[in-house]
Amino acid sequence: MAIIITDECINCGACEPECPNTAIYEGGVEWRWSDGTELSGEITTLDGETVDADAEQEPVSDEFYYIVTGKCTECQGFHEEPQCAAVCPVDCCVPDPDHEESEDELAKKKDFMHA
Repeated sequence: MAIIITDECINCGACEPECPNTAIYEGGVEWRWSDGTELSGEITTLDGETVDADAEQEPVSDEFYYIVTGKCTECQGFHEEPQCAAVCPVDCCVPDPDHEESEDELAKKKDFMHA
């Protein structure tokens, strides 16, 4: 499953530089598929949506750091465990029960972004 950041986040920013997919953003900051990935130009996401990888997307949260579910691979293929959760001082980086994914699905996501 993807990781989410709960509203208990203290906005310390420890998690952001640890993400190998650049899936973590400060609250209120727009995000791009191309950030930290090899994606560029028009892409079709694994969900079948066609988007410009370089276009800014709406922030998921305006209040605290957030994780873009479509870019989160739980650090599969990079680390043994999700690095955001490992460094979070208040344990607010937790599995997202609304986005359960198998190891195979997470690996496909990694391959999609880092071909």
